[in-house]
Amino acid sequence: MASLWRAAIGAGQITDDDYGGVEFWSNPERTGWLTKQGEYIKTWRRRWFVLKQGKLFWFKDSYVTRASKPRGVIPVGKCLTVKGAEDVINKENSFELSTSQETMYFIADTDKEKEEWINSVGRSIVQHSRSVTSNEVVDYDSKR
Repeated sequence: MASLWRAAIGAGQITDDDYGGVEFWSNPERTGWLTKQGEYIKTWRRRWFVLKQGKLFWFKDSYVTRASKPRGVIPVGKCLTVKGAEDVINKENSFELSTSQETMYFIADTDKEKEEWINSVGRSIVQHSRSVTSNEVVDYDSKR
């Protein structure tokens, strides 16, 4: 399996195939600023993140339109866990997103935002993982 990072950043060029036609500019499930650690140069950079349809996109700024090009995209269905990471990287409001082969780290602005991102990404992992088909995902809101 290709590295999640390489899948996320490609060879510097993100193509439409990388985001599977997802209209990331319209009605996202969650958006917000997170600080992300680079894969090779371990600097921390603040990026605008958009979660939609099992993909976590990031951009340099928060003005996202149809013409925007993501700086990277993570297919969260390939991820196994999302959980707090304060004791791992010694940074407040941090969390990690892991596959069987690697882990990416993020820092939210507040503890509340960190918990909201963990919950949203966790739900997306369950809904988009290969072990769960779309027929098996229960929409509790429509059962009222």
